[in-house]
Amino acid sequence: MPQGSGPGGASKPAVDDPARARHDLSTGLYLVATPIGNATDITLRAINVLREVDVIACEDTRVTAKLLAIHGITNSLTPYHEHNARAAGPALLQRIRRGQRVALVSDAGTPLVSDPGYRLVRACIDDNISVVPVPGPSAVTTALTVAGLATDRFLFAGFPPTRNSRRRVFFEELVAVPATLAFMESPRRLAASLADMHAVFGDREAVVARELTKMFEEVKRGTLAQLAEFYDQAGPPKGEIMVIVARAEPRELDDDEVDRRLTQAMQTQTLRQAVDDLTRECGRSRRDVYARAIALKKACP
Repeated sequence: MPQGSGPGGASKPAVDDPARARHDLSTGLYLVATPIGNATDITLRAINVLREVDVIACEDTRVTAKLLAIHGITNSLTPYHEHNARAAGPALLQRIRRGQRVALVSDAGTPLVSDPGYRLVRACIDDNISVVPVPGPSAVTTALTVAGLATDRFLFAGFPPTRNSRRRVFFEELVAVPATLAFMESPRRLAASLADMHAVFGDREAVVARELTKMFEEVKRGTLAQLAEFYDQAGPPKGEIMVIVARAEPRELDDDEVDRRLTQAMQTQTLRQAVDDLTRECGRSRRDVYARAIALKKACP
């Protein structure tokens, strides 16, 4: 059957036709990803949605206005950010209830990643309002792809706390996570944060990705100790920063250590939880750890 034909040869527009998509934009909230640096890193669909919605809610109207101007888009802008979300959110909901189409964008990247957009999405879901993702750039996934570290499992942990003591506690909670770790960090705290990561995580491989997709893009690789020393000596870099840290490597524990750890864990956890946690950490098979846990349970009912 020829493409675009329905039963009996009747013409049927393709569902991915951009022109049709513009006129079929239904009422709801559209989460539109925008470039993290290079203004041409925007999808055709994002451009269509930003052109056709009734209003665009954005962190900074000046930033979004520049992006729209580059792509020849004229549309109404309204601020929606951390400081006005409680007041602006209900107003946006009212617009959608009246049948309008609202796009939500951040200054850069995918909305809801380290910004308050989730409150608006939650409110829409509770009100049975359609929420439509319009995917595109993300600083997290961009940094992960160039880091050269495992990406089959990762944890985005956002910005570490600003105070040194709280930052170390924050990192300690992530020590045993069996996944590559992704953080955002400010330039002036980068050296201190890397030093704390080294103190807590040990000398793991890491990557500092700066100004991704922009003119002065830089990806610096090394161990946490090397990177901490480099930025301590070089001083704070400029731009937006992602730090990617290699996952914890399982370490082999001897039988006595496995038994000791299991006995301690089973005082506060179920047998299954204790086995699962220790298996991830110790580099042994789950069957082996489970058998030792059962033996301990029988010996000390």
